[in-house]
Amino acid sequence: ASLVSRVVHMALRKTGLLTSDPRLRDCVYQMRQSTRDSVGPVMMDKKLFKKYMGNNIMLLTKAFRKKFIIPNFEEFTKQIDKMFDSPHLHIFLQVADYIPQLAKFGSDLWGVSLCTIDGQRHSVGDTKVPFCLQSCVKPLEYAIAVHELGSECVHRYVGKEPSGFKFNKLSLNEEDKPHNPMVNAGAIVISSLIKVQSDLEVMEFLKSMAGREFVGFSNATFQSERETGDRNYAIGYYLKEKKCFPDNADMIAALDFYFQLCSIEVNCESGSVMAATLANGGICPITGEHVLSAEAVRNTLSLMHSCGMYDFSGQFAFHVGLPAKSGVSGAVLLVVPNVMGMMCWSPPLDRLGNSVRGIHFCQDLVSYFNFHNYDNLRHFTKKHDPRRRSDDDPLRNTLVVNLMFAAYSGDVCALRRFALSAVDMEQRDYDSRTALHIAAVEGHVEAVIFLTEICKVNPYMRDRWGNTPLDDAMQFGHEVVISVLQEYQREYTDNDSPCDTEEQKATLDTVKSIV
Repeated sequence: ASLVSRVVHMALRKTGLLTSDPRLRDCVYQMRQSTRDSVGPVMMDKKLFKKYMGNNIMLLTKAFRKKFIIPNFEEFTKQIDKMFDSPHLHIFLQVADYIPQLAKFGSDLWGVSLCTIDGQRHSVGDTKVPFCLQSCVKPLEYAIAVHELGSECVHRYVGKEPSGFKFNKLSLNEEDKPHNPMVNAGAIVISSLIKVQSDLEVMEFLKSMAGREFVGFSNATFQSERETGDRNYAIGYYLKEKKCFPDNADMIAALDFYFQLCSIEVNCESGSVMAATLANGGICPITGEHVLSAEAVRNTLSLMHSCGMYDFSGQFAFHVGLPAKSGVSGAVLLVVPNVMGMMCWSPPLDRLGNSVRGIHFCQDLVSYFNFHNYDNLRHFTKKHDPRRRSDDDPLRNTLVVNLMFAAYSGDVCALRRFALSAVDMEQRDYDSRTALHIAAVEGHVEAVIFLTEICKVNPYMRDRWGNTPLDDAMQFGHEVVISVLQEYQREYTDNDSPCDTEEQKATLDTVKSIV
């Protein structure tokens, strides 16, 4: 029986589903119950399988047929793990100490969790350690306010524009309103709007967004925020003087509530479900509960994109191109709309108050995967699209066939058209051969010169038999091609690799310059 349970667990894990998924609760419970009731081994025949899986057949069918948003989840998570372990994510170690409760965390803590809109889960690192949301709560309280009161009502009190100032500056826009809900002034006003609800009701909202996973409260951090919150009290009195609060609002109560919200605890795993709820249009992917309205989610993601990363918001929008919100606890809440949500957490911060490892990880993510809002999904680039299913992509199959035929016939004009259309010239066919393999086998010198000198393709790629293009040219005795490839191999360096590596280095240098 335990063997059956392990096999089912492993099969689910490959699809990204966890046995702790609320949608699978009945199925897992029945399986475990049968194990307890049985004195001997349990054989899972067709009848027993239907009994266990019947209530979840649609979900499991979708999972095992690879119809989830990320079909090859195992390969995807291998790349995530590789990024997580990248050496440049272990530098610039300095923990925020302006609140004593934040200074207690070690600088080596580092965790990343993700949850897709289909409920696929993956975690790596210190993902079960609780930490306070701090400023990551700002988009969540704004979403609750818009969901409950409507966008028009909320924006009578708060603006929508990036401020251009530090997040805790005493500053209002031309209409004497806080610039946006992501700065302290805006978040305090939003707190006064939703304070009319009970504190428990707001907590219930957050738990629903997290799929009933861990959401706690740090009273020690709350007391610490109160004692060290002079700047926020100053902002509160300034807002009161400018009549920014709703009628009959209690400024001190609003500030108190704001401090409470900042002191709410999550871990990476529950935080990723919150982000996935935003990615999924307000519907929690693991419970199916409709938590937030579509309007609330749309507005929240728009503001996260333009204002979510303190003074680094513009750079982040340019280089990463995804909605995100950071907090001084070291958290980065990242949303890939219609795909997944992520929570990165590592306490060391840069001088702008953003998690150093979190920023670098987000940059690595969009350097490898085409998640940037403005990445071209129609034309093939050297970035990877984990949403693409290899077995049902006729456009790609046709493209590979045409590319290989152009190399086979030595049609340099056709190869040039492909290159100008940003086609990946290193794509492989069913035998793992590239266009350079084909051109080398056929002895097309001009095609080989174009692919090497102009397209800078990798000459060391091997086909299913382990041969490089040079091996093929030698096998078929094409002396001129052999000479060209040998010369190119001598000149070829890592700097001639795909341009994404150079782009990644340049953008990472930009990030490092602000630390």
